[in-house]
Amino acid sequence: MSHGSFLFTSESVTEGHPDKLCDQVSDSILDEVLRQDKTGRVACETFVTVGLMIVGGEITTNAYVDVDKVVRRVIKEIGYTDPRFGFSFDSCAILNAIHSQSPDIAQGVDTGGAGDQGLMCGYACRETKELMPIPIMLAHKLCRRLSVIRKSNKLPYLGPDGKSQVTVEYVDGKPERVDTVVV
Repeated sequence: MSHGSFLFTSESVTEGHPDKLCDQVSDSILDEVLRQDKTGRVACETFVTVGLMIVGGEITTNAYVDVDKVVRRVIKEIGYTDPRFGFSFDSCAILNAIHSQSPDIAQGVDTGGAGDQGLMCGYACRETKELMPIPIMLAHKLCRRLSVIRKSNKLPYLGPDGKSQVTVEYVDGKPERVDTVVV
């Protein structure tokens, strides 16, 4: 690498990647709670492995959520409809370990408290119209295209789980060239 140059790598995953699958299940449970109870509070975590999805956490709501139904709907929509991928919406086991929120945490998130909220940081830049760094946007676009190809059945062997990684060489703060891996 020349003086003032560096490599910046980002990766993205398709909707069937285990991390994204879990996020979508947790988000769908939150959506269902909020659809029924605008003041509901949800701290839902999801874990997936071959043949098993575990949904747990703390929920404070007056709503009724059929966790099994929500989980199976999300898994099916993502495309896990064939056991050859090691996971299928109609045959996986689902463990529901959701319980009420502890009074200590409730005290923190009720009026006047901060609770157990997290903090994230990031940055915007002018490299893309989305105001995101070019490596992450290229990785996202590759994953979106991979999903479109899978859903069109042009490559019938593709499953819902995929990942892309893009490395960009920056010279004097500007992107110069791209190296990509898609799996």
